[in-house]
Order: sequence, then C-alpha cells, then structure tokens
Amino acid sequence: MNAKIKYLSLGLVGVLAFSSCSDTFLEDKKNYDNVNKEVYNYYSGANGRLNDIYSWCLPAAGDMSWRSPSMGNADLAGRSTEEYSGFSDFVNPQIELSSTSATNAVPDFFMATQSNIQEAVYGRIRNINDVLNGITNSTLSQEEKNVLLGQVYFFRAWCYYNLVKWYGGVPLVTAVLDPVEGSFTPRSSAKECIRFILSDLDRSAKLLAGKTMNGGWTGDDYGRVTTGTALALKGRVLLLWASPLFNRSNDPTRWANAYTQMKQELDSINACGYGLYQASGDNAAGFATMFCQSGRNPEAVFATLYNNITGAGLDNQKNNRWERDIRPSNTGGGGKNASAMLIDMFPMADGKKPATVSDTYTKLEVSDSVYNPDAPFVGRDPRFYRTFAFPGFRWAYSGDASKINANNPSNGKNYVLWNYVWYTDLNDQGNPESGNSYAADNLLTSKSGVYVRKKSDDLDANGSPLYTYVATDNKGAAPFYSAAPLIEIRYAEVLLNLAEAACGADHADEAVALLKQIRRRVGYTGDCGLQSNLASDQAACMSAILYERQIEFAYEGKRFDDMRRWMLFDGGAAKVSGAPSTWTLTGWGGNTCTWLGFKPFNGQRRENMEFRVANKYGIGGTTYDSDPLLKAGTVRPAGVDLRRSLAEQTASLASWYGDNLVRKEKRGDGYDSQHNLLYVNFRPNYYFLGLNSGASSANKGLRQTIGWADYNNGGAAGTFDPLSE
Repeated sequence: MNAKIKYLSLGLVGVLAFSSCSDTFLEDKKNYDNVNKEVYNYYSGANGRLNDIYSWCLPAAGDMSWRSPSMGNADLAGRSTEEYSGFSDFVNPQIELSSTSATNAVPDFFMATQSNIQEAVYGRIRNINDVLNGITNSTLSQEEKNVLLGQVYFFRAWCYYNLVKWYGGVPLVTAVLDPVEGSFTPRSSAKECIRFILSDLDRSAKLLAGKTMNGGWTGDDYGRVTTGTALALKGRVLLLWASPLFNRSNDPTRWANAYTQMKQELDSINACGYGLYQASGDNAAGFATMFCQSGRNPEAVFATLYNNITGAGLDNQKNNRWERDIRPSNTGGGGKNASAMLIDMFPMADGKKPATVSDTYTKLEVSDSVYNPDAPFVGRDPRFYRTFAFPGFRWAYSGDASKINANNPSNGKNYVLWNYVWYTDLNDQGNPESGNSYAADNLLTSKSGVYVRKKSDDLDANGSPLYTYVATDNKGAAPFYSAAPLIEIRYAEVLLNLAEAACGADHADEAVALLKQIRRRVGYTGDCGLQSNLASDQAACMSAILYERQIEFAYEGKRFDDMRRWMLFDGGAAKVSGAPSTWTLTGWGGNTCTWLGFKPFNGQRRENMEFRVANKYGIGGTTYDSDPLLKAGTVRPAGVDLRRSLAEQTASLASWYGDNLVRKEKRGDGYDSQHNLLYVNFRPNYYFLGLNSGASSANKGLRQTIGWADYNNGGAAGTFDPLSE
C-alpha cells in the first residue's frame, strides 16, 4: 500500500465487555496506545487488542458505509432495491457516478478516512495484522493463542470480504508494512482474494473449534465469533463466487464446491449452538421476537451486541437506534416509509405471489386468493404482519409519548397506529406529488404512508422489551434506548445459502426441503405453498429461493447484495465499455432475468402509498384536532391484534377501510424538471465499483477497474479486470 496508509498511528481505543445488556458493557476502558510487543505476553493485554478489533470491525446499526454493510435503512443499498423509494446514487438516471471528480463521486468503500487507523479500511487490516503477529510471537500458551487468533483471522476475512464484494480484487496485505515510501502492494485477482478469504475462514474455524463447538461461547464471552460464524461467512463467500457476478459462464464446479462444503460444514455450525429460532405465538410471533433476545439466540450466528444505558456521551453507552428509527413520531420515533412495490410483492397466505405482480417472478405460480390493493393486509404471508404496519394495527410499546408532546397518544401498552391522512385542499387529494397532507393522532406532517415494522421490539410479542424508554418534553426526542442485537448473519441465511448452492449444483430436491424449513418456522404446513415443479425445474427453484430471500430478509440489508450477485438490474445484458469477452454472460442463457423470469429492475419505478380519508369527509386543517373523520363522529375499530387469529380482524378492518379510507399513490421515485416520470437506471459498470479519486490519489500505483476512468492517468480507461485469473 501507499505510504499514506503506513504512516497511520497504531492507536487502540478500548476494551469491550461482551455482554448483551450488562451495565459494564464498554465500561472497562483502557488505553493501549503505543503498546510494545510485551503486551501480547499477557492474556489480558492480547485480549484487549482483540477487543479493539471487535470495536472497529463489528457491523454497526447505521447506514451502509466503508465500515459496515447495510442493515436495512433507506441508505445507498436500501434505496437501490424494492424496499424503499427515492433514487440512491446507484440507480439515479440523472446521475452518473464519477471516479475522477468529487462531484457525483463513486462511494469510497476502499480507503475511506485515510488519517486514522481505526477509520481507514486498510488501517483496520494493518491493526489486525499487527495483532496476528503479536499473538503468534508471544509467550502465551498454544491454547490461548488459538482462541485469540481464531477470532482475529475471522475479522481479517470479514474486512476483505467487504472489499471484494465491491471491487472484485484488492491488494492483499498480510504483514505490518514499514512506512517506507515506494513500498507497494498491487491489486490481486478476485480469485486470489476469494482463496485468501476462504483460507482465513478455514483457519478461524479450526482454531476456534475446541472452544466453541460445544454449544458456543458462554457468560460474558457470548457474542464473540465462533467456528460456526466463520463457516457461515465462508458459505456466503462461496455463494458469491458461484453467482453470476463472478461466474459469468455458470461454471458448475463452483456450485458443486459451494454445495459440498456448505453441506459438510452445517453440522459444525449446528454444534456451535445455532439453529432456527423457535417461539410460540400466533402469526409468526417468533419471527418478531428473534430480533429482541437478550440472552442466547440460536438465530444470531454473527451479531453486534448493544445495551440500553442512557445518558448523553456516556463511554459505556452503546444503543441500537433501530427501534427509535422505525417507531412513529407520536411514540417518540422517526418512522421508515415502506415502498408500495414491496408491499404488493409479498406472498399471499397460501405462500404464492399476488396476481398483481404477475409480470415478475413469472416462473412462480400466482395465488388463487384475490389480492385487494385497497386493503393490502388481508390474507398475506405471516411475515407480512411483522414487516409492515398499517392504519388500524396495534403496535404496543412500553412508554408514554404524551410526556414528549401532550397531544400524542398516552397509552403505549395499547397503542394503535392511525396514520391515515387528510388534505387541506381538495385539489391535492389526487395529486401524488402533493405533500399537503396531515396524519391522525398528532402525526401530522411527520408520518409515513406504511411503516416498516421489521425487527421491532413489539410489546405484544416481547413483554420484557430491551429498550429503556426515556420521554422528555423536548420536541423531537428519541426515547428508545435499545439493547436489541443487530444480527448480520442469521441461521435462516445459512439454510438459504445452502439451498441456493444445492439448486445451482442440481440438488433442487434438497433446496426445496430447506425452503420448507424456513416457511414452517412461520406457520406453513404441508407443501408450504411451494409449487410442485421446483424439484424438477432449476430456474423455477432458483427463482423461488431468491423470492424467499427477498421476503425473509426484507429490511435487513441483504437484498441489494442479492440483486448485484444475480445482476437483476439488467440480467447482465448491458456491456461495460472496454470489458473483455470474459465479462459477457454466457451462462443462464445470457440473461439472468430472462432465465429466472424476473422483471429487470432497470426501467421500473417505486411509488409509495398512503390511506386518506374518503371523499365524503372533505378536507381538514393543520392541527391534531382537525381530523375530519373524527370530527364527523366516525368510530375507529379496535386495533388488529397480532396475538389473535387475523382472518376476522383483517376482514373487519378492510370493510371499515372501504367505508372511510382511500388508497392513494404517493410520489416515490423522482421526476424531471418537467414532471416527467424517471426510472431506475443501474449502470453496468456499477456491478464492480471503481476506485474513488481520493483512493486513487493516495495509491498512485493501483490500477483502476475496467469501466471506470483512471484519476491517475488523466481519465484514461481503467485496466484492472476483476474477473481475470
């Protein structure tokens, strides 16, 4: 690497106490700045260095960045999928990302902050390499070394995986380089990088086996990575390598290798205590409560732990923001607006897709149930109700938001979401661009049409919530201080990764069996709504797996990676300028979208929906007490309670909607200056990112990716081929 990387100071932050809800979490902080090699001769010192790596490498509950993958927010990833509307830079037809300019610059996931070892990507890798060297050459016992090194090797693999999935091939730095000008490490091929990552993960799994394959970590060590964590990430890497993004010819040996290894290693993952989370309760209650477990959770194969300590700037405070971000503003939250596209795409209760999306996933059967878009909550997959929140649904919480604003509903334990809207001008009621609407129950202009509910710590599902609710009279307060863990790899992904590999390796019958496991967890029985030809039709089976992933992992930050892996924006049909013939997709009939029966995402739009008061109620005012529906004396029904059978409740609410509300399309994706509709456009060179101008400037010897202009060579075409072996 360039000297700028090597001049980074070898700073250390603090020692993390790995306890999900303990008040001592992050409390024991020690300064290990300017340490020498002697620190590694003491287990406490070496463990402190390891914990520093955890603190900087664990995924974070924020927007996608150089440091962390997407966690389900409306970030660069989320707004590039069906989950949210509003163009991200990756799909904006009016913006073309640049690798030579700061204007519309391609995101920098390669270097990021260059002047701080914890902030810079390769600074973290340098830190990891220093710890590997220090522990290896220490006087610790071999058993102690194994336990520590197994965790460090995992995080080196994790860092490189998050680079390779974007760039294809990056410099493989395995030593702490001396800060000598001229020292340089070129980009390795993607194949070399994948081999390196897999080697580190195999090493991690082996070193941690003795400590973690008897049920995993216990006590305060719970939350650390295990043999199972390493093997689960390995499965994800093998699947990436077999997928169309890297496997343009559909080489069957890659699928066979992924399937064989993932199947053989599933028992080792299970031995670490992992499995599908199971819980009693109606309407996929376990699908809600698995995200808010303070103790051991078999679903959490790789997770970041948090606490619910409150207080401005406390060193030991580490809260998960998700709960406050998704809750409606009249409970003290912010609210996330789900796109109408994904709402309409979710399966019906029989497990099959609605007829309204018959133009995509065309190899999958359409449900016999009639889908009513004016009451989308009737007769849907059980996970639907744990993913979205509509007007008239209970969404209980432990708190009293009237202490924040006296006009907010006060009884959190019986909170029902009423976010229907009214307009102040009849001319605005049919205008999708109009924002002159106000929502009920003091939501007013701070509302979402349909809320994202996924991963919520619902009081009706979890009677002992993991958040501390601190309500104040400060406008805009965010009172949910949550200790809910952030799960980056769930056991469901382990099974669906194996299902995809099995399908690709011509073991579709095994893939179908794994799909049934996923669906039975949420209440399906028998054939689980899966059509009969999946075991004999590879394309239909793969389509069913990708559909299942889209539903199971909605708002968990996984969809964008799946769309890139399978080139679902254009099916791989578009060409990259300057790319060799090896970039041409020859497998899957030359177009993954056509082969799968998936409608290419390019050329589509995502809109939003809201429910406004019916025309008979007219218009309303701008204050919480000007709701025309309530002023007319209309009685709201009791909120739909997910603890009870839904059929009768949702039918009753749908009837009430029919009398009192109207579904309205709201502007989602953008328009041009003449108010013409704009459509998603993910350019073909985005499948592999180019180096940002800042990264190129700091690493003048690194070749630019094909399809991107080289900042160091006057904008000449990039020459680095991620697919070259």
